Amino acid sequence: MGAEREPGSFRGVNVLSLDAKGRIVIPTRYRSILSEYCQGRVVITVDSDPCLLLYPLPEWEKIQQALISLPNLDLQTRQLQRLLLGYASDCEMDGHGRILLPPALRGVARLEKRICLIGQGNKFELWDEQTWDEFRAKLLARNEHEQPLSEQLRSFSL
Repeated sequence: MGAEREPGSFRGVNVLSLDAKGRIVIPTRYRSILSEYCQGRVVITVDSDPCLLLYPLPEWEKIQQALISLPNLDLQTRQLQRLLLGYASDCEMDGHGRILLPPALRGVARLEKRICLIGQGNKFELWDEQTWDEFRAKLLARNEHEQPLSEQLRSFSL
């Protein structure tokens, strides 16, 4: 596969510990992908849900370019740009597979000791474990009649 290997296999839920310095250890199965694809360089930013988004740098650069090209006279666009771009922090995986989560971002997502790293294909979400458990329970208990499915989801099948 070599250095050209792109992510796409970021899937699954992993429970990690946040150490005293605010670092997480990336699971071994993802380390080689991050090392090969982006030399361990990632970008972490906020999300509209109470979690953080962790992108390999090349994936983030695509998102950043798309955000910058949106017309910023639109209020919703400006707000999204302020949050995603304003909180974006460059981070690097060290030789032990650890990534330091910036204190400001840890505070926004209320990350404490136990963190859920949730693969989303080309990126990860970082959740406080208790927050994730509560959020997941709500998702699983959701009544299908509460909110109609979007057109894309109505045509999607598993």
